[in-house]
Amino acid sequence: MNQAMTVHDAIFGRCSVRAFQSSPLERSTLQALLAAAVRAPTAMHSEPWQFVIVEEVALLKRLSEQARLSFVAETARLHPGRAGLEMFSRPGFDIFYDAPCLVVICAKVDTPFAAADCWLAAQNLMLQAHAMGLGTCVIGSAVTGLNAPATKLELDIPAETVAIAPVIVGRPRGETPRSARSEPHVLAWR
Repeated sequence: MNQAMTVHDAIFGRCSVRAFQSSPLERSTLQALLAAAVRAPTAMHSEPWQFVIVEEVALLKRLSEQARLSFVAETARLHPGRAGLEMFSRPGFDIFYDAPCLVVICAKVDTPFAAADCWLAAQNLMLQAHAMGLGTCVIGSAVTGLNAPATKLELDIPAETVAIAPVIVGRPRGETPRSARSEPHVLAWR
C-alpha cells in the first residue's frame, strides 16, 4: 500500500482496469476500501450507502450473464446500433472482466441525493484501491441486471433498495494504458 501517494497522484493515476489476476482479496483489504467509501461527502449527513460484496466465482459468472443479457436487451431497445453492443452480445462475455470481487453500492433512494452520495462513496473506494495498488472499474452496464427482482433477492438487497454503483476490484494483470481525457468543457465562467 502506498501511504505516501498524494491526492493528486491518486486522482491522476487511477484508471479503469479490465484485466485482473484471479487471486481473491483479503477481507482486511475489502474492509479498508469500505472504510474509505463511507468517508465520502454525504448530503445532510444521511449516509445512505449499503454494500453488497460478491466474491463467489460461480455467483459472479451468473450475475455477469444476467447483467449482460439485461444490458444488451435494454441498449438494443433504446439505442439500436450503439457502439460496443457487439462485444456485450457475445455469449460468455464477462461483464465483470474476471475480477475477483464486485462491490455493489446500494441505497434507498428516498432522499434527493442518495444516488449522488453512493457515487461519491464509489470514487473514494476507487481512489483508496488505487493507493493500495489495486485496480477498479465501474460497471454501469450491470445496474439494470443487478436491480432485477430475482437478482436483488439472491443478493439480499431489499425491494425498496436500489443497486446504484457496481465497482469491480482486484489486482491488475499487467499494465493498464491510461486513456486520454478532454479538457474541461466550461459552460460559463463569470
